[in-house]
Amino acid sequence: MSEIDKIDRQEDIPIMSKREATVLLSRVFQGLFHTLELSSDSGSQLLPSCGAEACLSKEQRRDCWGLRAGESMESIYKVSRQIKQKEHSLYNALRSIYHDSLFVAEIAALWPRLPLLANLRCGLWYSQHFYDVCYFKSTDGHNGNWSFNVTRLNLHVAELAAQKGGCIIVDATRKGKRFPDSMSKTLPIWACVINRALADLRKSLDENPNHLKPEEDFLDSEENSLRRHSLDWDCQLHLPIWVSETEKNNIVNRLDTWVEDLKNCGANLIPLAQMLRKPLRTLWVSQKTVIWLNEIVDTETLDFTPIFLVSASQPVSCSQRMTDAEFSWSYIPGAADDEESWARGLTPSLFWKHVYELLDDGPADCNRKVAVLVERDRVYRALRGQVAPQVRMKSGRELSVPADCPPGASFASNLHLGKIIPLSDSFDLRNLDTNDLSDSRCSDNASHSRLEEREVPALMDVISQNMDSVSLNQTNGHPPDKVPGIHWIGSTGLAVGASTCCQVDSLRKVVDCVLDVSSTGWTSSSSCEDSDLHLPIVGSKFDRHSLESHLPEAIKFAREKLTNGLSIFICCQDGEDISVCVCLAILLSCFDSAGKFCNGSLDRRTISKAEVRQSLILLASFHSGARPSRGCLKQVYNYLKNLQ
Repeated sequence: MSEIDKIDRQEDIPIMSKREATVLLSRVFQGLFHTLELSSDSGSQLLPSCGAEACLSKEQRRDCWGLRAGESMESIYKVSRQIKQKEHSLYNALRSIYHDSLFVAEIAALWPRLPLLANLRCGLWYSQHFYDVCYFKSTDGHNGNWSFNVTRLNLHVAELAAQKGGCIIVDATRKGKRFPDSMSKTLPIWACVINRALADLRKSLDENPNHLKPEEDFLDSEENSLRRHSLDWDCQLHLPIWVSETEKNNIVNRLDTWVEDLKNCGANLIPLAQMLRKPLRTLWVSQKTVIWLNEIVDTETLDFTPIFLVSASQPVSCSQRMTDAEFSWSYIPGAADDEESWARGLTPSLFWKHVYELLDDGPADCNRKVAVLVERDRVYRALRGQVAPQVRMKSGRELSVPADCPPGASFASNLHLGKIIPLSDSFDLRNLDTNDLSDSRCSDNASHSRLEEREVPALMDVISQNMDSVSLNQTNGHPPDKVPGIHWIGSTGLAVGASTCCQVDSLRKVVDCVLDVSSTGWTSSSSCEDSDLHLPIVGSKFDRHSLESHLPEAIKFAREKLTNGLSIFICCQDGEDISVCVCLAILLSCFDSAGKFCNGSLDRRTISKAEVRQSLILLASFHSGARPSRGCLKQVYNYLKNLQ
């Protein structure tokens, strides 16, 4: 008697484990599927399930309940994977990004005077008019893992909000939530810690008013004093309503510790205290938020400086089918997240340059067009000496040149990428009006930081009071000329940036030497063996000791040039990771604890992790785009530790 007959007759069945029950259930379904297949092949009518087993022979029944179950389950898994891959295709991802970008544009139009910022890296895909970028990690807001990371202070965001009266930050999430944890908790924690630290600083500055210069737009000293010592300065933690009270209390208990960490990390908050009139506060906007157009709030009338957190994606747990005039497509919430898994080498700037070309022809030709654009852009940059790595697919094969793209130099001559502005002829993005939303506003999807509009202060003004009065002035160093993409570290004679800046014709007018630490290097007719040095350093993901092994040669080169009063431009592929770490190692190796250039060796000096962290914060105050990886920072510390 079969198990099905026992169930039908309600006879007792021995107690079985969960695994045995799963196997039994799978065999039942496999038997039914096999019966239907036999009935279909024989041309007979579909048999009722209760009598299906009686129509099978003994051998067929054994095959039905035997080894074929595992084989069929594997095929079902493959089918489900194929369905998921089809729903998360490249066209669906790009179409979803464009769909969400329309919502971002609507929100940005409500407050056109506020700058639009992208939270890296997902948020960078959702607009082509970003004013700047920031980096708030969701992991710093995960439940039980709350933290305030002093190596990612994002002070340029607070200063920009103070200058413009607020800002708008864009991000997205794939998890079906309305907001990612970076917006729900990381950013509110950051704003609260900044407000509390500024409140303590304002109190100390009121006791010593000589340390604070009144702002030009506050001519009345009484009004300026009232601004500094405001009694209603909000220091409370403001979290969204969906964060539980238990989690909120746990975060509040840690705020004082984070404020002390901010005070002791070496960051200079005095310029921010001068600019910020009202405390920072986060506001949340999603596609489910109802905003009455006749009741748009004027940010000037608020008693705080608003930071609008815009979640671009719709809060759905799975993909949804959508249609337009020509094509149907599956909407993917937070489609821009984890771009390495789907973008196929496409970048946000390249996407927005060819957005209509990629989307208008539908999903059938999208993959081929992306391959053509990526390869053309790679060859275009490679022929100009820029870093252009070959794109590799998951199978391990390199992305081949499309059939309609001749390889080599002849390929570059046939490019049709629209108007490409050389870096040397590009306009100064800092002179653009905030309200300008034309296509010429940002040619690379995110412009350089506007916070460098003010003069670069001396490095002694950036180091906190817990360090002795320091002066990292380089006697014969070049002044910090405004060159797009080059970030001068005070007046030390050191500058950091991307290797693309080496193509600027006027580079030699502002720097004397170039230390190129990109993996491929750059070519220039004006390069000189004596004044330039190329060290092929790769990221920590590819080689965990590449940076550490090249640091002795880099520091030797820097010490020699700085001794002769020459300035050095340190560049890497993106100007954010390896070049920042090399500059950090030079600062710690060639400058003493008093901040003065030291021509001798610093072998006897003990360098702690706290000092490395303070120097990194100092460097980031001049280069807001500095985002060194953990692996590279570890190599810098290991090298400095071995010198002791």
